[in-house]
Amino acid sequence: MLEICLLGTGGMMPLPYRWLTSMMARYNGKSILIDCGEGTQIALKEKGWSPKPIDIICFTHFHADHISGLPGMLLTMGNAERTEPLLLIGPKGLEKVVAALRVIAPELPFPISCMEITQKEQTFLFDGFRIEAFRVNHNVTCYGYSILVDRAGKFDVEKARKNNIEQQYWSRLQKGERIETENGVLTPDMVLGAPRRGLKVTYCTDTRPTPGIVQHAEGSDLLILEGMYGEPEKEQKAKEYKHMTFYEAARIAKEAEVNKLWLTHFSPSLTRPEEFMDNVRKIFPRACAGKDGKTIDLLFDEES
Repeated sequence: MLEICLLGTGGMMPLPYRWLTSMMARYNGKSILIDCGEGTQIALKEKGWSPKPIDIICFTHFHADHISGLPGMLLTMGNAERTEPLLLIGPKGLEKVVAALRVIAPELPFPISCMEITQKEQTFLFDGFRIEAFRVNHNVTCYGYSILVDRAGKFDVEKARKNNIEQQYWSRLQKGERIETENGVLTPDMVLGAPRRGLKVTYCTDTRPTPGIVQHAEGSDLLILEGMYGEPEKEQKAKEYKHMTFYEAARIAKEAEVNKLWLTHFSPSLTRPEEFMDNVRKIFPRACAGKDGKTIDLLFDEES
């Protein structure tokens, strides 16, 4: 199960009823936060979650509404007596930006490491999942992210016997281990069936529509995508400031054939996003206007 919470849905500035856009993913004991604008800590508190166990923070770009909450988040982690390392991922220049922000959070009881994205597309591998970053089209360097949980095939007794695999190795191979024996190397594919469908969530904000978003979001169980403006007459404004309208986001979701679409990063002037959703659903029926705290458990096929 991959648990997803849209902590905040606002763009530009936090409002009394809407925190800035950020998302938390939890899988197999790991917590991944994407973006950390002002008020993200409060959004976490309202959800009932703690910032202490966050393992990775990914940043889409370095505009204040996506990163200015980082110093306070780090201090709160430190006050909670965290000692585990924290990994930060973001565009080139991340180390410099984080160093500047840490002027007000200089002493922490845990180490921080930065991994800068240096390519248009880059994959980061972790235990049991991977994060894919892909360049989008904003007025500064900006990336979208997909979190993917791949699944190996089921253990196949007949295949193991056909390959003359001794039973003492079955469990280790099933867990993905590669084993060297006197008779050669044993690999998991010698005892496993075809790979099963995994889980995928894609998060992308502050961008114009691009083919790359469609490509990377293809087949996602959930696509969380910017909808800065719901008013059709603001399409020109979206183009000028390199943002998206609800309807452009819906067309991307349709083309990428995702399962669900959540809109986020609403303009401060957009007080009732739901008013525009009937027309959005004419393009993509499984679209929802995101709300702070909106949560979903993405399940593997056999769990559904």
